[in-house]
Amino acid sequence: WSDRADQSARRNARALRKQSMVSMTTNAGFRAQARAAMAAPRSAAVRRSSPSLVGASESALTTNRKSLYNRNATCRMIGHVDPRPELRSHGPVSCRAASYDYDVCIIGCGVGGHGAALHAVQQGLKTCIIEGHDIGGTCVNRGCVPSKALLAASGRIREMQNEMHLKAMGIQVGSVSFDRQGVADHASQLASSIQGNLKNSLVAIGVDIHVGMAKFVDNHTIAYGLPGRVDVGGQVTAKDVIIATGSVPFVPPGIKIDGKTVFTSDHALKLEWIPEWVAIIGSGYIGLEFSDVYTALGSEVTFIEAVDKIMPGFDNEIARLAQRTLITPRNIDSRTGVLATNVKQGVPGVKPVEIELTDFNTKEVVDVMEVDACLVATGRVPFTQGLSIDKIGAETDRRGFVPVTDKMEVLGKDGKPVPHVYCIGDANGKYMLAHAASAQGISAIENIKGRPHVLNHNSVPAACFTHPEVSFVGLTEEQAREKAEEEKFEVGVVKTSFKANSKALAELEGDGMAKAIFRKDTGEILGVWIIGLHAADLIHEASNAVATNQTIQDLKFNVHAHPTLSEVLDELFKHAEVDPPKQEGAKKSPPAKSAAAAPA
Repeated sequence: WSDRADQSARRNARALRKQSMVSMTTNAGFRAQARAAMAAPRSAAVRRSSPSLVGASESALTTNRKSLYNRNATCRMIGHVDPRPELRSHGPVSCRAASYDYDVCIIGCGVGGHGAALHAVQQGLKTCIIEGHDIGGTCVNRGCVPSKALLAASGRIREMQNEMHLKAMGIQVGSVSFDRQGVADHASQLASSIQGNLKNSLVAIGVDIHVGMAKFVDNHTIAYGLPGRVDVGGQVTAKDVIIATGSVPFVPPGIKIDGKTVFTSDHALKLEWIPEWVAIIGSGYIGLEFSDVYTALGSEVTFIEAVDKIMPGFDNEIARLAQRTLITPRNIDSRTGVLATNVKQGVPGVKPVEIELTDFNTKEVVDVMEVDACLVATGRVPFTQGLSIDKIGAETDRRGFVPVTDKMEVLGKDGKPVPHVYCIGDANGKYMLAHAASAQGISAIENIKGRPHVLNHNSVPAACFTHPEVSFVGLTEEQAREKAEEEKFEVGVVKTSFKANSKALAELEGDGMAKAIFRKDTGEILGVWIIGLHAADLIHEASNAVATNQTIQDLKFNVHAHPTLSEVLDELFKHAEVDPPKQEGAKKSPPAKSAAAAPA
């Protein structure tokens, strides 16, 4: 028995030594692989998939995956700092980086959030979106898209009702009628279709969409949920976060919205009824476009504007032409220099809406208007409440905008960028247009990737989709002259008319002009304005020239198909004259002289 016990003890000892050697070999292998994995830059695919470890079972992978690939644990073990400079844009990278659920989390999925998500995926970043309302945001659901559907339908109605215009082309039509609900359905169906397309485009490229209202826990952690819903919500982590929450209509004090007789653009797009007389508070893009829709459908419109003229943001010369083409020929009048200080709701077809008008300067009540309905088109304010940005050491300004740097980095209370947090679109207030938000989103992703990028907001075009359209990029002539006075240079202005364009004349749409403002000494383009047929489509030649730092002389060499409306800009640029270089003996370059003299 003693011999057997000795043999058994020796066998157990050998087994223990063997097991210890295997354990040491395995652990050494694991440590070696950890060092190798951390020493080499890892692709997005490696970050997102389970590593293949030789000699490890599936259960071992599950057990050891966090300890091997959690950067927090591994970095503490071997003291690794990621060598990639793009991941150190805000200083040393936190060793937690690979433990995040996503590379980028985007709060909000309007046009800006969507554009940022697409670019993020193209750059190999694992991306998610948190959206508390509708995919597509304001633009797709309550703004740009459905309003263009209403403008398209009402524009056709206006055109077919213009018997004189059609008769000039040999066209005769009978009485023209329309179905209000059919027009409204066209807008809502378009919005639904575009919303579905946007969602599908994100899902197709692997973007995760979480539903809920988001708020910061810290600058890498976002909690989300919906009020009263316990089945929706959660928490995600991301290395970088982009705020893209957009904006909502601004309603001044003293005005109560009922969505029926006193409403914002959100309600107006539903076109639930067509009032006989509509007061529109504000004469910017939103107000002008809805005046185009309502007058085409038979309503009378009165603008209420606080400053002493309507269309206050327009170039003065363009505004005067817009007055002649968009206002005077239609059932539109205006009250300027007054505030709508109190608006009492009415009942459709029963009780009028009462609007108290107060002089902008004296602050005295000067009149009370009674109309069928009132559209409040006084601009928009950022939708940033509830984000808890105080948790990341930041705060909004008094208007609710999130302060950012030129690289879209959120600024903290100390005036320094908050690491790994960005804000784009209407929420930062730099330029409240959908396509500007998308461009800012792309810029933010570029900066996240360590490629410094600053968007030139002077190159972002804008358009008002009235009939005819108005578009511009850059400064008004008045702004350019103020700038010239400060910086001591001379302003050049050149203009051309749609009446000289063959395509416009073929359409009997000769009312319109284009205008370019530039520096006489360098040819730098300061601004371009267009009013006329398809002005919104024509502006991009000018805006892209500003974006790529082309001068007005460079554009003289562009070739335009004939006969097209684009030749309006061809004429415009070729008429521009820039001063010769101020160098002794310098002459104007032959190519520029030849191009300027070339026939239009």
